[in-house]
Amino acid sequence: MKKIEAIIKPFKLDEVKEALQELGVQGMTVIEAKGYGRQKGQTELYRGAEYVVDFLPKIKIEVVVADDHLSRALEAISAAARTGRIGDGKIFVSEILDVVRIRTGETGTVAI
Repeated sequence: MKKIEAIIKPFKLDEVKEALQELGVQGMTVIEAKGYGRQKGQTELYRGAEYVVDFLPKIKIEVVVADDHLSRALEAISAAARTGRIGDGKIFVSEILDVVRIRTGETGTVAI
């Protein structure tokens, strides 16, 4: 099993969610976040004064998938989140050793 953590632009959330649902991914955690990468924030103008917004609004999506679904899930997220402009985000993949569904006690991929 793999955990996918995707940092994306907020307005792309619905497209990413729909793309993952089409693949049959059933569970997802969405977290509102702020951050920056290479874009290093942006300069805003407020009442005639310039100021730098260091942290830009982002959305972090966490999904756990079976190993055989990983490549399709990564492709779906990448395609749905891509705008072609700086700040599209990143996807991180990590190994999941086990999963336990609290309600039933099921473990492994059936608990996803």
